[in-house]
Amino acid sequence: MKFILTSCICFLLLSCGSNTTIVNSWNDPETTISQEHFKKVLVVALVKDEATRRTTENRIASINPVFKTSYQYLNGMNLQLTNEQKVKILKDENFDGVLTMRLVSTEKETNYVPGTNTSIYYGGFDGMYTGIYGYGFGNWYGMYSPNFYTPGYYQETTYYMVETNIFSLTKNKLIWTGTTKSSYISDIGLTVDEIMKTLYKQMIKDGSVSQK
Repeated sequence: MKFILTSCICFLLLSCGSNTTIVNSWNDPETTISQEHFKKVLVVALVKDEATRRTTENRIASINPVFKTSYQYLNGMNLQLTNEQKVKILKDENFDGVLTMRLVSTEKETNYVPGTNTSIYYGGFDGMYTGIYGYGFGNWYGMYSPNFYTPGYYQETTYYMVETNIFSLTKNKLIWTGTTKSSYISDIGLTVDEIMKTLYKQMIKDGSVSQK
């Protein structure tokens, strides 16, 4: 899928570190994303908060002109329409694909972070202070290392499970879905970047997207 390939190039230039991992994925055995050759894809962030919806959709739409935000087409004026009527609107606007993203659950995990003892880095007197003049500054500093001991502690991390689906409007069916697990969400835009990068790599593994 051409637009996904272009998108990936941008994402791979981001920082190497990532707080997002893939949990599971599924692709239609009869249809790959590459085969669809999408030209116009609607991006739908299924969240209650309108600001988050727009931030998410705008972030994905900024990747490539093929992506269009849903709030431009499906808003307060037509949300009460039936699914058939909504699909008709999209087809009339020449959409051939839809990408949806939604938060499915949050999970909390508690992990123990061990303490640190600087004496293992700066010490070396074997319990004696004699012969101090023969050592470098690092060894002398080790005499005071107990004052720099950091105790261990428990840390609670919240993980966000996000499901992303890709639908073909021409075939009227789901052709790929993936669930990601993200932590430390302080910037919605950067998290969306990480999710899309992680999904693209999984699409390649699944054989739904070609690297060529």
